[in-house]
Amino acid sequence: MLIGIPPLLGPDFLAILRGMGHGDEIAIVDGNYPAADHARRLVRADGHGLLAVVEAVLTVMPLDLAVPAALFRASLNNDPAQKGEIHRQIDALFARMAAGLQVVALSGEALYPRIRGAHAIVATSETALFANVILRKGVIGAVERGRDA
Repeated sequence: MLIGIPPLLGPDFLAILRGMGHGDEIAIVDGNYPAADHARRLVRADGHGLLAVVEAVLTVMPLDLAVPAALFRASLNNDPAQKGEIHRQIDALFARMAAGLQVVALSGEALYPRIRGAHAIVATSETALFANVILRKGVIGAVERGRDA
């Protein structure tokens, strides 16, 4: 156990997050997504829902502030104009943990190739359909490390 690190972020998961560079993306997907087939690097988060995993990652990973968007999510029926309950919950989590950042709802056509290209895919046990998220990693500057800029 470590102080300040969510327990669901085990050693392999932390190594993946630590190994990501600026601009790398991590996809956190529902239990129906074919993660093992699509992943360049696969992290299993069995027994955990999507929201808990996203919250744990956002606790330790900076988001990319140098681009128009660093938060992406799937859409109901792969249509960005449609939103289900899980999408409202994802949006609320992002509003709480990444206030002020734009969330981009993606079509299936835009989402699935982006997930395949991600640095890693985290497979959750989420049962909600179309419950997939992509986070783009940013940098930690001098101020975030506790030094004067």
